[in-house]
Amino acid sequence: MEEQFDFYPKKPTLPKKENKSGWSMTLLSLVLFVASFMILFSDRIQFLVFLIVVLFIHEMGHFLFMKLFNYRNVKMMFVPLMGAFVQGVKKIYSQKESFFVILGGPVPGILLGIIGSIFAIHYEMEWLLELSGIFMILNMINLLPLDPLDGGQLFRLLVKYDHDLFLMIFSLVSSLVLISAGFFADSWPLMLFGFLMSFRVRSIQKKYIIRKEFTRGNINYRVPYEDLSNKEYSMIRNIVLDYNPALKKYNELSGSSNDLLVAENVNSVLETPLIMDSSILFKIGVVLTWIVCLCSPVLLFVFFGESLKWYFN
Repeated sequence: MEEQFDFYPKKPTLPKKENKSGWSMTLLSLVLFVASFMILFSDRIQFLVFLIVVLFIHEMGHFLFMKLFNYRNVKMMFVPLMGAFVQGVKKIYSQKESFFVILGGPVPGILLGIIGSIFAIHYEMEWLLELSGIFMILNMINLLPLDPLDGGQLFRLLVKYDHDLFLMIFSLVSSLVLISAGFFADSWPLMLFGFLMSFRVRSIQKKYIIRKEFTRGNINYRVPYEDLSNKEYSMIRNIVLDYNPALKKYNELSGSSNDLLVAENVNSVLETPLIMDSSILFKIGVVLTWIVCLCSPVLLFVFFGESLKWYFN
């Protein structure tokens, strides 16, 4: 009934972005990843091969769970000197599914690292021990509770996923930790990653301020774009333009109230709904899995440390 008396201008229809050449983009990003690594570390070819194997298996875990839970536009990308990531979208997210998607990357990697290490120690296979070590170390680092690592995503889901102020502070602290860790470890890629994170903090801060305006105006922004009424779109659009002078100037010059660029910006400040469908028992299981994955490689080294003398000698 409400739509029958909706006298607001019709909101633009955003074109659906279907990813038809995802694997070609993955291959291109992998080529760039290899090229950038070879420029700086041309003598570490074996390490590069091991690194690609570990990253691919890690991201494939995320990829397969996203496909299983019907995410759209799922794609895997390698980032030169940084790592890799998988991204996909859903109209409505499930907390339980999100836990599986996040843990689907590091858990298999750590399991493979532990199994490979046991075989390598028993048969004194140097290459397998090094590959298994990379599996365990990279996936353990990825489970640290820092944004945007998998551990940070888990932490957000477990604590306060929908609190923008919390997310902003959490991202800022994560950025400072990464910069500090890079400085003390004399690792400029890690420092660079931390500095790049600061741009993300600024983006979250801007979104936090805009969403405060939505809350004051009693505007529901936890809704998919296609479910926005024309009235809600118009109200959100006006606030977005007020906080983006460059976009507002462009919109005035274009003379169009249905510009797709404005609609994309409106869509970017919406929050995809999250169904809190995880029980307390399920969350406890997630936390225990998290702790076991972080501790198991350390315990493995403690128990088998004496058996590694052949490698260090």
